[in-house]
Amino acid sequence: MLVTGKRNLLTYTIAFVFILALNFLLPRMMPGDPLTAIYGDEALVAMTPALKARLVARFALDQPLWRQFGAYIAALFRGDLGWSYSFNAPVLKVILGALPWTLLVVGTSLILSTILGIVLGIESGWRRGSKIDRAMLAGLMSLNGFPDFFLGLVLLVVFGVLLGIAPLSGALTPYSSLSGQALILDVLKHMALPVAALTIAHLAGGYLLTRNTMITVLKAPFMLTAKAKGLSQNVIKYRHAGRNSMLPVLTMTGISLGRVVAGALFVELVFAYPGVGQLTYQALLSRDYPVIQGVFLMMAVSVLVANFAVDLLYPKLDPRVSHAH
Repeated sequence: MLVTGKRNLLTYTIAFVFILALNFLLPRMMPGDPLTAIYGDEALVAMTPALKARLVARFALDQPLWRQFGAYIAALFRGDLGWSYSFNAPVLKVILGALPWTLLVVGTSLILSTILGIVLGIESGWRRGSKIDRAMLAGLMSLNGFPDFFLGLVLLVVFGVLLGIAPLSGALTPYSSLSGQALILDVLKHMALPVAALTIAHLAGGYLLTRNTMITVLKAPFMLTAKAKGLSQNVIKYRHAGRNSMLPVLTMTGISLGRVVAGALFVELVFAYPGVGQLTYQALLSRDYPVIQGVFLMMAVSVLVANFAVDLLYPKLDPRVSHAH
């Protein structure tokens, strides 16, 4: 187990270094002045000579490439992701202002889609061939064909426009000055539709994987032993069959985190939700490359951390994985 853990840590470290190198090299591989590639022609026109000189010193652009990379790494350790000229603030501060909203939506939808996918998959696999199984399979397979933003548009039209029971945009009611429980309820009301869109869009993957694994597990010899012991149906279904069926879903959750985050960026645009997706859209419109680079870096690192956490959690749920190597 210790050897496997070290091997996984080395793998993720290499991936992390590769991401840093890619984020560093991409703007510098573009033709022309590196400062122009990083900030764009429009920003350089508005910059004062003093600010240009400070940015050249900050990125060490007048130094060899290896020294530039050293300056880049040193700046990252200081929490310096650059300066956003469109927001006139440090990139890290700009991203951290939007990140909590995205984490709230993505985290909630990921938890809900994973739990619902596992529970529905277990129930469907246990009742394989029944009317309930066929109905769930057909319904979720149909929903799986729609992208996140399309489901968001449908939910927005139905619940926001036609029924008028959900807010059309934003994360808070403007000028409401709410606090305490009223503020929490207002936040939940605004995030309900974005979370629902992401949950529905990513529910089918966990459901199908759990259902198929459940069908296989039910045929395993240890299931006959569990039934022979006279255990209750729920104990057999969830503690024995269900626990073994959910393991692949955890791996899939870590792998699919990047897709969920990418989907959240588009859903945020549909609902004008003030998260990283809305921030990235504004940065693209203003060609604020430092913000775009910072968002890419934080998203990539978040996916790496999530996958590493799944790798650490997997042996705890199934000790057999620890002895696989």
